[in-house]
Amino acid sequence: MPKPKSKLPKPLRPKGKSLPDCRVYVGDCRELLPQIPECAKGQVDLVFADPPFNWARSYDKWDDSMPDKEYCDVTQSFGRPGDVTAFTQRWIDLCIQALKPTGSLWINIPDDWAAEIVVHLKQRGMHMVNWCVWHYRFGQNTTSRFINSKVHVLYFCKDPKNRTWNPGEVLEPSDRATTYFDPRTMDKKDGMPAGMRLPMDVWYGQYWGRIQGNNAERRGNHDNQLPELYLARVVRATSNEGDLVLDPFTGSGTTAVASTALGRRYVGCEYSPDMAKSAMERVNKGPVRDLRAPAQATAIFKPRRRRPEA
Repeated sequence: MPKPKSKLPKPLRPKGKSLPDCRVYVGDCRELLPQIPECAKGQVDLVFADPPFNWARSYDKWDDSMPDKEYCDVTQSFGRPGDVTAFTQRWIDLCIQALKPTGSLWINIPDDWAAEIVVHLKQRGMHMVNWCVWHYRFGQNTTSRFINSKVHVLYFCKDPKNRTWNPGEVLEPSDRATTYFDPRTMDKKDGMPAGMRLPMDVWYGQYWGRIQGNNAERRGNHDNQLPELYLARVVRATSNEGDLVLDPFTGSGTTAVASTALGRRYVGCEYSPDMAKSAMERVNKGPVRDLRAPAQATAIFKPRRRRPEA
């Protein structure tokens, strides 16, 4: 386990004076999180983490090719948190420690490690709310197996009966209303507005694909950048304005951009000084999308013709 540094480095901040508090500390999150005051005191409302996948990808200065046992060792999930040395189990334990009792933790992770992370979270007393999937159409081409077109979106909380949950913030038009014209959806008894529903646990739609090529959201040197709408959904649904959002792997800055644009405070860690600087520049510019815009319908079939009036 890395030894904590004796002094917390000065954080990077965006230059925009009208923005909520936004800070990024440069260094290894395993060393930084115990020193960040809000994290050490358990004052974080929402954690979102998109960690390195250990795929030997280029992440500037980060070594993305650890031995598996160093990257993620599920056997350590059955011991005491303080004894953990594996990278994945260590940063997760520190994020759990940083959360308020009402807080939520989201992890974006591929097939390789999803099961191990779920086991670890449950062993640490966290409660699964949803195991979602982010689906995209342009997976990396291969001829040796089926093409991967998804990443797991794990949503856990400390207390399922006392968590921040804002369903009205993320409603979308129902297929029953937009495609099948089912009158029952216009007279629902579940408290949701007529014709609207919560998103399903497979996430897709316009502007929800991989950020690549000439996409307006694209940042240079980031091949694992998440869509702004993805983070907007997480932030709006599971935090309130003024809350504190933590991202231990700031990367391209999508979590920071979405959080500050939606009136949340943000604190993050980033191993690369250059990436941290780039992320703060992005926060200054703000999001490409309107993150408060009503969600679009995600029906995959064309609308059926209405039945003739009787």
